[in-house]
Amino acid sequence: MKLFLIAGEPSGDRLGAALMAGLKTLVPGIRFYGIGGQMMQAEGLDSLFPMEELSVMGLTEVLPRLRGLLRRRDEAVRAVLDLGVDALITIDSPDFCLRVAAKVRARRKMPVIHYVAPSVWVWREGRAAKMARHVDHVLALLPFEPPLMEAAGMTCDFVGHPVVAEPQPTLRDRERLRAELGLRDGVRVLCVLPGSREGEVARLSGRFGAALGLLGHDDLHVVVPTVPHVAEQVRAEVVDWPLACTVLDPRGRPAGEAEMRKRAAFQISDAALAASGTVGLELAMAGCPAVIAYRMSPITTFLVKRMVKTKYANLVNILLDEPAVPEVLLDACEPDNIAGALRPLLDDPQRAMVQRAKLIKAMGMLGTADDSPGLRAARSTLAAIERLS
Repeated sequence: MKLFLIAGEPSGDRLGAALMAGLKTLVPGIRFYGIGGQMMQAEGLDSLFPMEELSVMGLTEVLPRLRGLLRRRDEAVRAVLDLGVDALITIDSPDFCLRVAAKVRARRKMPVIHYVAPSVWVWREGRAAKMARHVDHVLALLPFEPPLMEAAGMTCDFVGHPVVAEPQPTLRDRERLRAELGLRDGVRVLCVLPGSREGEVARLSGRFGAALGLLGHDDLHVVVPTVPHVAEQVRAEVVDWPLACTVLDPRGRPAGEAEMRKRAAFQISDAALAASGTVGLELAMAGCPAVIAYRMSPITTFLVKRMVKTKYANLVNILLDEPAVPEVLLDACEPDNIAGALRPLLDDPQRAMVQRAKLIKAMGMLGTADDSPGLRAARSTLAAIERLS
């Protein structure tokens, strides 16, 4: 069996890697082609081009790179058709992935499976019906999504979120990282994650750094996990931050080792400040109290404010239907507001403990480690291919 997979973000790369691992368990000898990052490559994917070229979000961010993205779209379409694969699997990044799917299906009938249901419960509910024109089957991360996808004309299985099944660091892993960072007993750690896209890092790093200066906690050691394609940018941005800071650069390390080092940082941290995204779930899985912050370009902000239906951006809050994790978003994403949301988690152990309990509850709603979401996604994928072929 030959499959073509496309991921355009680090979160999609993680999902794709878990799916590939499950597929290899069920179909020995399966071959993978497509576009993916370090984790999918570790599972055997030779990426058609660097996945990072697709990591762009927002209207004003996409426009300057539109010509290059269209060229990469056409390159992906040609590869899918030339390879004669058994199915196309697109992973999140719908603006790119679904355009590839549409062009492929216009030329050849083949099963198309999309991993991560569009968040129609947040905004643009018509996306599911548009996606159904080119997608046969959806792998959903959230338990309430299958009926929404089925109503639009696609089959859909809830497979759980791979974050709940990812291996967690041991005590030795945590002690090794503390020694590497030179952390004395009693030194508190704040984990700061300004994003995995160049635009996010540019917009958030200055605000995050200024917020650190307003906290009034000179004893904090700041740890900044990052991803390879923005590591240099992050290093440059944090130079002027007012607190002692260590960037966890994954470059030169095996993907699994880099991920475990990052998760160890989450677990040794007293609190975290993070850009909105999948990392919020990773922090929740580590039991790390957090504040989620995000800012977009003015034009994108204008559009988002008028289109978003949900009260929350962070998935933990959406699952629990309450603001368990403080969110500082869009126009409110300014240093004084960020510091004001973060300070209680650092000053009040009881506040941090309450959030930890809610994080555990939310993670339980996404499945358990025994569920192996990657394997469930693989079974669902194979059943869909058999049904559609």
